[in-house]
Amino acid sequence: MGGAASLQLRPFRPQDAETCLALFRDCVHRVNSRDYTPDQIEAWASRTVDLETWRARFHDRFAYVATEDGCIVGFTDMTREGHLDRLFVSADHQGRGIARGLVRRLLKDANDHSIEEITTDASITAKPFFDRMGFSVVREQSVECRGVWMTNYRMQRAVKAEAS
Repeated sequence: MGGAASLQLRPFRPQDAETCLALFRDCVHRVNSRDYTPDQIEAWASRTVDLETWRARFHDRFAYVATEDGCIVGFTDMTREGHLDRLFVSADHQGRGIARGLVRRLLKDANDHSIEEITTDASITAKPFFDRMGFSVVREQSVECRGVWMTNYRMQRAVKAEAS
């Protein structure tokens, strides 16, 4: 993952869910707020998200957390079919290669499990990152979240490109 030696990548554990949910909410409110309205941010990172439902979404997926000195600073998860669902890095740890390391780990998992393509629904904020990681836009989408409409991008990337 580059950067300081104190950065580590490890599999997600169920007890990580509460910290990951708090990181997600903080990231959306502090980072994604530059591209989305306050109503969209509130719907997306709602305080009403149920912790047990959030935790259950990690089950039977490729899921990892990035830690620095034992504290979670990023996380990701991908379905067994190759849909990268969540990728978030702490607002205080952006631009340090953490997301890149998490995606590379998912690419390795996809390659190891004969998943030919990874898809994701990237936010306006995350789209440039996914562009740099070799993903391409399939389509712009308008999606509903808790009664509020927002724009994101269905993106895809062939896994074979990572095999080199």
